[in-house]
Amino acid sequence: QVQLVESGGGSVQAGGSLRLSCAASGLTFSNYVMGWFRQAPGKEREFVAAINWNFASTYYGDSVKGRFTISRDNAKETVYLQMNSLKPEDTAVYYCATHLNWCSGYGCYSRESNYAYWGQGTQVTVSP
Repeated sequence: QVQLVESGGGSVQAGGSLRLSCAASGLTFSNYVMGWFRQAPGKEREFVAAINWNFASTYYGDSVKGRFTISRDNAKETVYLQMNSLKPEDTAVYYCATHLNWCSGYGCYSRESNYAYWGQGTQVTVSP
């Protein structure tokens, strides 16, 4: 069975950095596009970033572009999210997810309904 386990969340002051990890098991990791989403209290889940299976393309939500970097290590079956210059509005639960692979491009990867498997989430709190 597919499992995605996020780690690396925590509390940080504005301007700081965190690196999230998502370890996958139960699937051929290198075959799948992987994504990160986040959900703040009282808000809908928001697309953060996605990376395709061969590292050739990355995609970012407008609110994190230039500050966050998604990467993956297929040998370790892990996807990462390096978050720099954090802002209080980045406070949310961050989820990694496995894409269904039936479409491609930003419009496809940014839609949560196109993801099949989700982790349990990790909390990121950014204080002013």
